[in-house]
Amino acid sequence: GVAVWKMFFSTGQDLENAMKAALEMLQTVEKHGLGEKKFFNGDNIGLADLAFGAIAYWLQVLEDVMGVKLFESHKFPSLHGWFENFRKVPVIEENLPNQHEMVIAFKRRRETLMTSA
Repeated sequence: GVAVWKMFFSTGQDLENAMKAALEMLQTVEKHGLGEKKFFNGDNIGLADLAFGAIAYWLQVLEDVMGVKLFESHKFPSLHGWFENFRKVPVIEENLPNQHEMVIAFKRRRETLMTSA
């Protein structure tokens, strides 16, 4: 999760390193995290789903802000299936922040950070 957050503040080689670390995290979770389960906890969401759901949601915002694509469905089919199931749980769906509004706000914030660096 730290690598995903670090991407927001990085440029150049630091950004490349953060993206590589984020991809490695996604690959590890894809390979070892879910198996045949619907959620990390089985048939119901649990703490691991909530924690990773926040990371996956934030990653998608970052991808839009930064113009990169890491969390691709063909590379991470299990995680994409899990995330679609996760997003459809009513309590999650009702409480996710508006992704479009987050992208706009974080694009502005990143532009400010990059121009002041």
